[in-house]
Amino acid sequence: MRRWVTAAATTALAVALVGCGPAPWNVPSGGGVGSSDAGEPAPSPSISRTAVPPPVPNDLSSGSTERQVTAGSVSGALNYWSDLSMDRWSATALKPVSLSLVTTVSPDDGQKVYLQKATMIAVPGNAEGDLSPLAPTSDQSATNPGYLVLSPYSYSQTFYVGEVPEEATFVTIRFTYDFLVQTTPTSSEFAKQTATDSITVAIAAREVDED
Repeated sequence: MRRWVTAAATTALAVALVGCGPAPWNVPSGGGVGSSDAGEPAPSPSISRTAVPPPVPNDLSSGSTERQVTAGSVSGALNYWSDLSMDRWSATALKPVSLSLVTTVSPDDGQKVYLQKATMIAVPGNAEGDLSPLAPTSDQSATNPGYLVLSPYSYSQTFYVGEVPEEATFVTIRFTYDFLVQTTPTSSEFAKQTATDSITVAIAAREVDED
């Protein structure tokens, strides 16, 4: 009878010991019972992104651009274009910019509007900022008081942008227009009004010679 009791007690103790820990197939691979990273997802690999430079602005990408300027009582309608295709607007090329200008005046009491002078300054630049401006170019009227630009009469001119630094990716072309407006339709006195405008044109990338 004692042998049977002893055997039963031994069997119960063995069952109790087995129930104290997890089964071997439930232990995570590479970790013990107390491992803290059991069941956690693997970290995602880091992804490096290369910054994409912003596109270069080009107001003449469609061939021409129209603008409106105002100087006091004078309103001017401008059209800019270039006879040189955009793929040939290189840093070393002589780059023409043509414009036409016509004005109206308000109130229109019959006084005339004259363009005394038109000035262009080209400022090359890139993503880091403006570079040194080129020398200004002006068209000063040889007649007094100036070129008649009141509609239907208009003014047309071509300016040229010279060589710019190789690191330039665009050029900002700034225009200043000096108008003289009759104070009355019969007066020989004039009021001066000044309008400014600018366009930006991309510089064509330099072709790399392949050996």
